[in-house]
Amino acid sequence: MPICLDAERLSVSRPDRALFRDLSITVSTGDRLGVVGINGCGKSTLLRVLAGDLDPDAGVVRRGRGVRIGFLGQAPSLPGGTVGEAVGEGWRGAAALQRLGMGELTERRTDELSGGQAKRVALAALLCRDHDVLILDEPTNHLDLDAIAFLEEQLATFAGGLVLVTHDRHVLDRVSNRVLELDRGTGYLHVPQAVHGGSGYAAYLDGRAAREEQAIATEATRRVLARKELAWLRRGAPARTRKPKARIASATAIVEGRPQAAARAGELQLGAQRTRLGSKAIELHGVSFAWPGGRTVLRPHDLEIEPGDRIGIVGANGSGKSTLLDLVAGRLQPTAGHIERGTTVKLGYYDQLGRELDPTQRVRDAVAGPHQVAPSIEDVRLMERFWFDGDAQWAPIGTLSGGERRRLQLLLTLAEAPNVLLLDEPTNDLDLDTLRALEDFCEDWPGALVVVSHDRVFLDRTVEQVVALDGDGGWREVRGGVTGWLAERAAAVAPRSGTAGPAQVSAPRDRAERSARTTTRSPSTLRRLLGQAEREVETAGAQRDALLAQLTTAGGDHVELARLGDALAAAEERLAAAEEAWLALGDEAEAAGLAV
Repeated sequence: MPICLDAERLSVSRPDRALFRDLSITVSTGDRLGVVGINGCGKSTLLRVLAGDLDPDAGVVRRGRGVRIGFLGQAPSLPGGTVGEAVGEGWRGAAALQRLGMGELTERRTDELSGGQAKRVALAALLCRDHDVLILDEPTNHLDLDAIAFLEEQLATFAGGLVLVTHDRHVLDRVSNRVLELDRGTGYLHVPQAVHGGSGYAAYLDGRAAREEQAIATEATRRVLARKELAWLRRGAPARTRKPKARIASATAIVEGRPQAAARAGELQLGAQRTRLGSKAIELHGVSFAWPGGRTVLRPHDLEIEPGDRIGIVGANGSGKSTLLDLVAGRLQPTAGHIERGTTVKLGYYDQLGRELDPTQRVRDAVAGPHQVAPSIEDVRLMERFWFDGDAQWAPIGTLSGGERRRLQLLLTLAEAPNVLLLDEPTNDLDLDTLRALEDFCEDWPGALVVVSHDRVFLDRTVEQVVALDGDGGWREVRGGVTGWLAERAAAVAPRSGTAGPAQVSAPRDRAERSARTTTRSPSTLRRLLGQAEREVETAGAQRDALLAQLTTAGGDHVELARLGDALAAAEERLAAAEEAWLALGDEAEAAGLAV
């Protein structure tokens, strides 16, 4: 296939570290390259280099003759004039704006748009024009589920090359056929085999796990060699004088060697302190809201948020999801009705924009707050738990990537020890590792949780009940969580179109139908059991790995080796049983329409 982009030995560095070194990439027609990695690893920087928006420190990017590149950055700029003028005339532009939720704002001036609206307009402009390569940085941010389905359709039928950074695992799994992982300055390309079913995301997960297993095995081997070389080096002084210098240097390197430092120290631990929540959380009685002189956003309705609730709020862009959160948080007052809050309620609100952060302020000073000269020991520990350690604590906030700033905002929210947590589009700009940690936190956290999100996987893993907004002021509880809501929408579309709709909409309904035949356990029970099974797999795996490490240091003690061998066999059996149980629960959850 024709080559569109060819990047050779790219290198870009920050003052404190290399983002990537000697990175080579080729993008041909039909390629679907997903780019993943932790926040701050250089994903957005790489996309800017490929698009010609930024020069690398070293290396070169060659573009095919006449190749037309469409680039969507994290914060795209729009030309002056109206939304319609920015996108252009014609049915394609009008259709793209309508499907992305901007159809009613064609006459709005571009300098009056919010950041999310501007990104949707820029995306519409890209999709309605002809390009040979699309380079998209977090294109699903600020899109609702219908708009994401539209974007998936467009990317699935796009004939050119695609380079994509996204936190949306569903989109990455469906769209990518290769994944480039950036890890500690090195790029790893994952290409699916037959076992992965063509999914670049599945190949990435498999490749990353294999690399981590190889690192453990390599370190175990190095330790065995180090013991042998150390014994050789320690032989008598007369003998040492006759030892070859090259062998001495090699032995010293093995003994002093260390495994590669982890990209992040340990797992992200989000179990921040929490103020005790009493028996009453928040109750909305006959609450409605309308902007002064404007349309009614929410018609009168009751909603009770109890301790331990996991509530997702879904609906199209502009339907009032963030407005509802602002009412719950007390940022807005209802037009009618009233809201009661328990006396022990302490709110934490992680919104789309995040709190205002001074770009010149250092991370450690933001965490310490305005009343402390330096962060306390507890503050330092909290920063380390959120992967802000060493030099990162001293970094000016303005030098952080978008995802790192979002992680800092999450840190500051949880540092306030809330017991009712409101999350408005929490997945925007967070990397996949942070998303998984946040999902685990939401599952185990004992407080009340209310989430607005367009991320289907995140919603399915974190909420148990759904409040749906219809965009015309109506809002109601939906049985069956996000899967039930999607099934309702698919059923509503089917009579009009004669089909069940796009695969990504109808699949949850099909799984829900199978669930009725294959399981009687509730979604919340399945999630709880899956969480327990995952933890058992992790515990059993850690026990097995610890025994393997002990075997490498046991030396020639045959009694100890026999004991460790028996323990290892038992640990392997425990791990195999845990994995079987986890797989069985995963099949049951998938049949019930839950993301696993």
